[in-house]
Amino acid sequence: MPKELRHNLGEYYTPDWLAERLLNMLEAGKFEGNPDKRLLDPACGSGTFLVIAIKKIRQYAKEKKIPESQVLEKILSNVVGFDLNPLAVISARANYLLALGDLLQYRKGEINIPVYLCDSIMTPQEGKDLFGIEKVKFNTAVGPFIVPKSLVQAQYIDTLSNLLEETTPLNLNREQFIEKITPKFPLIPEKDKEPIDILCKLYEKLLNLQKQGINGIWARIIKNAFAPLFAGEFDYIAGNPPWVNWESLPENYRRELVPLWSEKYGLFPHKGFESILGKAKDDISILMTYVSLHKYLKSGGKLGFLITQSVFKTSGAGQGFRKFKLPDGKPIQVLHVDDMVELNPFEGASNRTSVIILQKGRPTKYPMPSYLYWKKIIKGKSIDLRSSLKDVMEITERKQFSAEPVNENDLTSSWITGRPRAIKGIKKVLGQSDYVAHAGVYSGGTNGVYWVDIINKRPDGLVVISNLTEGAKIKVESVQATIESNLLYPLLRGRDVKKWKAKPSAYILITHLPGMRLKAITEDEMKARYSKTYIYLKRFEGVLRKRAAFKRYFTKKDGGHIVETAPFYSMFDIGDYTFTPYKVVWPNIASKIVSAVISTKENKAILPQHIVTLVACESSKEAHYICALMNSKIVNFALQSYSMKGGKSFGDPHVLQNIRIPKFNPQNSLHLKLAELSERAHQAAEKDNQEEINKIEEKIDQCAANLWSLTDRELGDIKDSLKELNE
Repeated sequence: MPKELRHNLGEYYTPDWLAERLLNMLEAGKFEGNPDKRLLDPACGSGTFLVIAIKKIRQYAKEKKIPESQVLEKILSNVVGFDLNPLAVISARANYLLALGDLLQYRKGEINIPVYLCDSIMTPQEGKDLFGIEKVKFNTAVGPFIVPKSLVQAQYIDTLSNLLEETTPLNLNREQFIEKITPKFPLIPEKDKEPIDILCKLYEKLLNLQKQGINGIWARIIKNAFAPLFAGEFDYIAGNPPWVNWESLPENYRRELVPLWSEKYGLFPHKGFESILGKAKDDISILMTYVSLHKYLKSGGKLGFLITQSVFKTSGAGQGFRKFKLPDGKPIQVLHVDDMVELNPFEGASNRTSVIILQKGRPTKYPMPSYLYWKKIIKGKSIDLRSSLKDVMEITERKQFSAEPVNENDLTSSWITGRPRAIKGIKKVLGQSDYVAHAGVYSGGTNGVYWVDIINKRPDGLVVISNLTEGAKIKVESVQATIESNLLYPLLRGRDVKKWKAKPSAYILITHLPGMRLKAITEDEMKARYSKTYIYLKRFEGVLRKRAAFKRYFTKKDGGHIVETAPFYSMFDIGDYTFTPYKVVWPNIASKIVSAVISTKENKAILPQHIVTLVACESSKEAHYICALMNSKIVNFALQSYSMKGGKSFGDPHVLQNIRIPKFNPQNSLHLKLAELSERAHQAAEKDNQEEINKIEEKIDQCAANLWSLTDRELGDIKDSLKELNE
């Protein structure tokens, strides 16, 4: 399959060295290949983990002189794969056969390769029809298939699928089909009319598919679909589950999964039903991890998955993931993590790869000491997909980190990871800030309407504007218009913010007045006071009403009708803080904090866009005090240790829930010193004097260390650790 298509499906071929590393870590560093240990890959793809496991088992058996026929039987019983992609299953079965190799000559009859085309998450579901008849249903591309619950046993499903495959080409009528099946099952026509009727309807469905020319493998699909119910429990689960965002899944599939996400496993702890069905960014690999632990792993067994590092560093389902407890109350222990984000081990993809090893039945203890941070020794050298594990170990180094929740009162909070001594020091910095951060103004994706350049200023006070459409998420027409200047403010975009320097590069049209917060100017007032602005906005009325955020926050149901509760041009993330004259700002999509102070321009507050985080301040001194601390190496280490570098949440407003910045005190000499140093750094940045900035930043780090009562040794450890993360 083309790489682009596979990646859109969340599929990446796992390099052999990476699969071998994961299997090794299931057994504390070396996977022995004991054939009596059962192993499942619930998303096996082309079978990489299965093949490596079989090779290890064959090697173990050879050393222990286990008879070949016995080895073959044990492999076929104990090494199992599931996958939803038919082509992947074919590939995995072929690779499985090749891995068995000359063991096949010792088979005692026909063998079944235990790689099944099935959904390891959404297994067949039990239920009752309108008449209370118990049945089991699973969905396919041609609609649901239903089987009587009384036949949901391994031997019956196997027999049923074989019978369906044999009889469908015969085109039997109802009586002939009943006569064919009843001897094979504990079914008596006079007593078991309902189960027999369910089977007849199933058979009729297959006949209809045959008439449409789309029959062929449906009987075998039935057999495969039930495989997860009969596979039993495993000592080990290993694999690379699909990394697909919730929002990218088909809507019908999302609806089916909602009860698992929210009710059974509690992976959306703070999201409503509509949010779950909507644009959540959480990854389905999280759900597969919990389902696999719950359904398929023995108590005391171990699971090893390749999983995105975001599960350790984000809220949402990441927070649900970190509760490490199953629905039946069984705890989960994190035994080991390989943080391979810097390696980018997958083909041409910048996935944030981690290996996680979990054990069922034991609680996670913090600090978690076995967190390895992998780095390449040689910069710019990529890892060849065909590299051996030994080759990769030689061109990389591994730093021994520890991990624990950033909020010690919330064990589900993001993990902070780093050198143990640096983490110990940074704990003095962690905690609730005396300040609250906010996101900048949000247009709901229609920046092309609200972001403008001023082309000309007219003597009558009106201005000629041109809307900025390049790169806008929602495309709108490019226009020039004459409007009132009252509602235009200098706009600070993410790219406008540098360390110690931030300059607005455009203007933003704001449809709310100071003090109104989320309540926009009414249409009547807009027409009366800002008529030309209203005419301009009216040109985009259709697209503004279609905004997802507008529908969510500014509409409601009234007697079966959708009623708008605010003007169509309403904006989001606006409060009193939006219009304050002094602000500290930093972009939230980043790998490190780069902060600056902004103040009024042209007698108007500068307004940051929504991907810029701001802290509203009462004075210039207060803003510079906060800015100095945010730009310190201490804060940067703290954020890089617990937030996802390069991610959208790295610098978002949550940071001040975890970075303890005390309220500015104009009587405190240390606070004033930090403010003065920030002012000097801004002046040096205006002159591009990097040498002077470096000297100032050294003094800021020392003052920040004094503020948080860090020793010189702790400050040194933090600086060394930050350098280690950024080398």
